[in-house]
Amino acid sequence: MEAFQSLLLKLCLIVLLSSLTVLADEEVNAKAFLAQYNERATNKAHDLETAMWKHATDITEENMKLRTTAYLKYSSFEVEARKNAGQFDLSKLTEDTKRQFSRIMQSATPKDTTKRRELANIIGQMEEIYSSAKVSHPQIGTNLSLVPDLVKIMAESRNNQHLVTAWREWRRVTGPKIRPLYKKFVELSNEGARDNNWEDTGDWWRSWYRPGSIGNEVGKLWMDLKPLYMELHAFVRYRLRKQYPVVLDSEPIPAHLLGNMWSQSWTDIFDLLEPYPGKSSLDLTESLIKRNYTARKIVELAESFFVSIGLEKLPETFYDDSMIERPKGRDVVCHPSAWDFYLNNSKSLPDVRIKQCISITHSDMVTTHHELGHIYYFLGYWNQPFVYRDGANPAFHEALGDTLSLSVDNPQHLVKIGLLDSYAEDKESEVNALMKTATRIVAFLPFAYLVDQWRWKVFNGDIKESDFNKKWWELRLIYQGIKPPVSRDESLFDPGAKYHIPANIPYLRYFLSTVLQFQFHKAACEAAGFKGPLHQCSIYESKAAGAKISAMLKLGRSKPWPKALEIITGSSQLDVGPLKEYFNPLLSWLFEQRCKNNYTIGWAGESGPGYDPCNPPSFLPSTPAPNSRSKAYVTNIYGMTIIVASILAHLTKQFAVQGSIFGQP
Repeated sequence: MEAFQSLLLKLCLIVLLSSLTVLADEEVNAKAFLAQYNERATNKAHDLETAMWKHATDITEENMKLRTTAYLKYSSFEVEARKNAGQFDLSKLTEDTKRQFSRIMQSATPKDTTKRRELANIIGQMEEIYSSAKVSHPQIGTNLSLVPDLVKIMAESRNNQHLVTAWREWRRVTGPKIRPLYKKFVELSNEGARDNNWEDTGDWWRSWYRPGSIGNEVGKLWMDLKPLYMELHAFVRYRLRKQYPVVLDSEPIPAHLLGNMWSQSWTDIFDLLEPYPGKSSLDLTESLIKRNYTARKIVELAESFFVSIGLEKLPETFYDDSMIERPKGRDVVCHPSAWDFYLNNSKSLPDVRIKQCISITHSDMVTTHHELGHIYYFLGYWNQPFVYRDGANPAFHEALGDTLSLSVDNPQHLVKIGLLDSYAEDKESEVNALMKTATRIVAFLPFAYLVDQWRWKVFNGDIKESDFNKKWWELRLIYQGIKPPVSRDESLFDPGAKYHIPANIPYLRYFLSTVLQFQFHKAACEAAGFKGPLHQCSIYESKAAGAKISAMLKLGRSKPWPKALEIITGSSQLDVGPLKEYFNPLLSWLFEQRCKNNYTIGWAGESGPGYDPCNPPSFLPSTPAPNSRSKAYVTNIYGMTIIVASILAHLTKQFAVQGSIFGQP
């Protein structure tokens, strides 16, 4: 009996050792595959970025062909890599190795090469229509580009008819041309998603976030923030009624009167909204011009903030290689963006760049800080393997620069760096400062939320092609409380007048990044040892805050995003509390104004919060999540990040797993 037991034990040990050997062999082979893949992918991605950059900074038919060719080469490489990666048994791999394989194998690329090419060409055509569109009209001028011409009219004109004309004509020269292409794009994009076992493209996009329904979670976040937006909307409408007779009490605000082509930011009508006119003006445009700022000097100002918190200076080649002003004699994609070329350049320095047609304005100064946030994220995870060289999720990349912008726009900070001569620290100045920030951030929230609400419904078929425009404006009424200034119909395609639609850049990231930036800001302020109201904090020159931020940047996407969030905030949960805390003094002031002036809150179909503004809650409570339940998703690996600068760049991210180009909303 003892001999039998001894023999049995030996057999078990042999089986166990054999199994361990198989596991070890699988891990060794898998790591060898990853080493080869990461090296080759880095080089392939560099080639693609180079072709995309050439086209984005010089829009020609020849460069478009080069970009398409580069994309198809890259996508073919990724298709083959996914096929080879699928031969490994993931159950026999360590967690990190398994995670890298999962990154490689996630895709929404059409399997058919011809359809990949067709999809690339369609997106390229849509982006070129948008980027090269010009408006000519006797009321406002001839051969007007979106940037800087139409943007300037929308921001500075107070002539109702001129604003209507600029608003209408931009949509006339873009949407109708893009609409038939967009219909075909949806078909091909969905086919690619279904080729890879997603229900549709929207299903693929949502999979990049938390397992389960991100739609339900984001819906709760919006419901928590909606009362703050509605109070701001009510006050803005009240003020606009004094300027424009077409604005009516209790009615949606006409979309052309908010200082922005898409009504997503109201900062440029601050002169009409300023709570206490002339009290500690925070419009830095005049100050920048007075101090002889150039495009380069604005970038250097942004760089100096990052350096002040302990991050490295930008590579010396950054300025020479970037495009920071609109060049003469050629069409370019002016939409601001940050680019990662993956390899060191000829001077053995990381090749990172921005592309931005910088004007000497306050808003462009803020945008430049946003773009450098992407650049410093690239540099933070530069030494990660290719599959991890990306943000923890798409929203993280957008949130970094915006987090610093909360410190950059801090009045005390602006005095410190010499952009404000003085600032009176009193309640009136505080309200002015918070209102200025709210017109940029709070005003943006519903737009950031609704863009992908529309696209998800287009992708899943709930919105039919025959209702594209109608449903777009229904959502803009529901969430933003705005309406078009002139009649719209289905011969038009107003979604196509917003860059991210023809460029096919998912937009949910911008809503989530707005929430995240306040979580990051609060955590960084605590690390800096700041004591006081959150809106008064600046982390300028805080190495402790910089160290906390840097620790998150270095991770890239090597860990699940809740872990990255926990590293910087101490919590793995999305939380609108810091955002509400930041704006709470403004909210109290808005209550006072509605009580005092008795103006209406809400619009058709949206009656607004039920509380009495003369006896409001001290702080808006969180609201329960919507009752609707969406399907669960099985992965928190978001697949890729999307390009904000060029169409092919987007394709690289969506259809080829990896991504490197990021930009403003």
